[in-house]
Amino acid sequence: MLKIAYSPIYKYQLPENHRFPMLKYELIAEQLLYEGTVNQGNFFHPDALSEEVILKTHDRRYWNKLKNLELTAREIRKIGFPLREDLVIRGTHISQGTIDCCQYAMEFGISMNVAGGTHHAFRDRGEGFCLLNDFAIAANYLLDNELASQILIVDLDVHQGNGTAKIFENDNRVFTFSMHGEKNYPTQKEKSDLDIGLPDKCEDELFLSTLKETLPKLIDKVQPDIILYLSGVDVIASDKLGRLNMTKGGVKERDRFVLENCKKNNIPIAISMGGGYSPRIIDIVEAHANTFRLAQEIYF
Repeated sequence: MLKIAYSPIYKYQLPENHRFPMLKYELIAEQLLYEGTVNQGNFFHPDALSEEVILKTHDRRYWNKLKNLELTAREIRKIGFPLREDLVIRGTHISQGTIDCCQYAMEFGISMNVAGGTHHAFRDRGEGFCLLNDFAIAANYLLDNELASQILIVDLDVHQGNGTAKIFENDNRVFTFSMHGEKNYPTQKEKSDLDIGLPDKCEDELFLSTLKETLPKLIDKVQPDIILYLSGVDVIASDKLGRLNMTKGGVKERDRFVLENCKKNNIPIAISMGGGYSPRIIDIVEAHANTFRLAQEIYF
């Protein structure tokens, strides 16, 4: 069964000028239910992450400032959201959801988080709409509990996974692969184990040929026990933050290739949604929904 992390807390009510990026979380769930791709039994509601697990990845001083709402104005600007207690709580549920997805993936082959992909969060700070790094937290949890010994992070969001790269720069148990817009945010890139920067206006053919040339070799090299896949849809041409020129069909083919390679190699895959900022919310929801549709088609 496809298990999907989703909770009403994912909705999170922001001021009007910040609300749009959050709408997709509830709409993705509603669309998948409406069309019959999933039913209520596919969804589970993750608990809040424990402080003990948070501190395996994030610096105590940063976490204390975050939970006590004591970040400076500059630190809050770097995150991009107004800091509120419910936003912090929301992040703990999302990160626990990604841990749970990893465990479900090991049971069913695949599992998905409707939110997550918070790859701009560093050990000691948040950036780019990211407070806690759910992939880093989940990877450390798997390693600490001896549920995995080698992890491959495949980050195909349009923005480099800078926080994830920095957190694992000295840990050879986690291989970080980021394929992103070379000239896009962040201006100062960190060093992943493998970075592939794509030019502005990159279309389906270049993106897909690069991915197809790279991923199978990485799987052979890393031999991961699990793949954590960040399937951001901010690579589509309509995305106002993306600068690439992919079609929704191209993004669907991207996801199909990743999922089919995991299935073929019998590697569990846990997926977080990552970014999506097209002006029309229907474009974001449809692109994300394709990932869930493919999961059902390929695995179940």
